[in-house]
Amino acid sequence: MSRIAPTFARLKASQRKALIPYFTAGDPDLESTVPLMHALVEAGADIIELGIPFSDPMADGPVNQRSSERALKHHTSLTQVLSMVARFRQSDKGTPVVLMGYGNPIEALGYERFAQAAQQAGVDGVLVVDYPPEESSDLTIRLRERAIDSIFLLSPTTEEERMDKIGRVATGYIYYVSLKGVTGASNLDVQEVAAKIPRIRHHIRLPVGVGFGIRDAETARAVSRVSDAVVIGSRLVQEIERSAPENLIDNVKALVGSIRQAMDE
Repeated sequence: MSRIAPTFARLKASQRKALIPYFTAGDPDLESTVPLMHALVEAGADIIELGIPFSDPMADGPVNQRSSERALKHHTSLTQVLSMVARFRQSDKGTPVVLMGYGNPIEALGYERFAQAAQQAGVDGVLVVDYPPEESSDLTIRLRERAIDSIFLLSPTTEEERMDKIGRVATGYIYYVSLKGVTGASNLDVQEVAAKIPRIRHHIRLPVGVGFGIRDAETARAVSRVSDAVVIGSRLVQEIERSAPENLIDNVKALVGSIRQAMDE
């Protein structure tokens, strides 16, 4: 079993919701990734989504695209991302880490080699943005054999029949994309999210995390009232982009800490 299910069980027992921050490995540089991961945990993160940089992202808006570009300028590879997770695990044995990215880097490494390396590094879940359930079985089987969760996306336009199909292969949690658009989009309607979550739960018996369009503590608090987890991505990446090196850790901890506090109130 990965660390994800016990984490959600612990949070449910204490009537709290999961805070899941996302940022791209290798941004702003290779040396900052592991310290940033520890800073997120210190600020109240329950699960970390670590982005695998990719040259041609489809679901990412301009903020996250720039973060991948910066990481790739530092020649951040999938193998290096796995090494970063392993270094994080040297002192943090409990916080779940989910790798989020696209299929090409994983295919280049090979499913078997990737799954084995992910297990050795201490990865708990994998979310491949461009893998629908129909095309994911070769990877999900190998991940399942190593107790690594396969996490899938749902969108506002996902039909209920498809929810059933995703529910049969997904483990860990469901990532509900709350907007019709790319990461960093605005105009999130919490009432629409609240109306969609019960339909998802009718078909899928996993925790539901909501991401895309959550840019401040107030919105995070509102979303946490109707979901099991809040995913903060573009806003955090934007903070990384804006911060000077000497202020990076403090700025990230302040942002994530304010969101954690709002969710707990």
